[in-house]
Amino acid sequence: MSLTPVSLPRRRLSPEQSRDAALDAARALLIEDGPPAVTLKAVAARVGRTHANLLHHFGSAAGLHKALIASMTQAVVGHIKQAALRARAGDQDPREVVEMTFDAFGSGGAGALASWMILSGDEDALDPILTAIHDLVDDLAGGHAETALPLHEETLQLVLMALGDALLGGPMAKALGLPREKARELATRALLASRAPSA
Repeated sequence: MSLTPVSLPRRRLSPEQSRDAALDAARALLIEDGPPAVTLKAVAARVGRTHANLLHHFGSAAGLHKALIASMTQAVVGHIKQAALRARAGDQDPREVVEMTFDAFGSGGAGALASWMILSGDEDALDPILTAIHDLVDDLAGGHAETALPLHEETLQLVLMALGDALLGGPMAKALGLPREKARELATRALLASRAPSA
């Protein structure tokens, strides 16, 4: 695990800048070494700050994890919303919505972090994800055409598939002799079927 401090400007950072730098470092540690690496000590070392400074911003390691997942979720949901709006306008293939969702939970680390938090006893770990996705669905629902599957159900299906793939997709595909990308193909097929006009 790399604890090389990030080169920060010598000027004094505002509380918001300091918090953002810590979240950036936490995100990097998550992607590099997985959820257990995201500790207050490791993040403090990465940004060249003290453990006490991070306690001031986040209160605890659990607070850091919640702030990280909330930050990641807002960024992901923003990208997914733009992709969904472009797809609806006909400017984009709906497959990109699937790719972005799977990437967010998989290589982006959100799925691993949320699951690790839940397994560590934090039953509210998914709250930032669920709230952001619920808000996104409500926002998009206004212009949603009548299709075979209601938007809330379509979203539930896609997010559960992406989260499941992030956690078990590799081992499951290998055990079943299927290509690693099979879950994405199935999610895309389901999304395209749900977009078919209802009778």
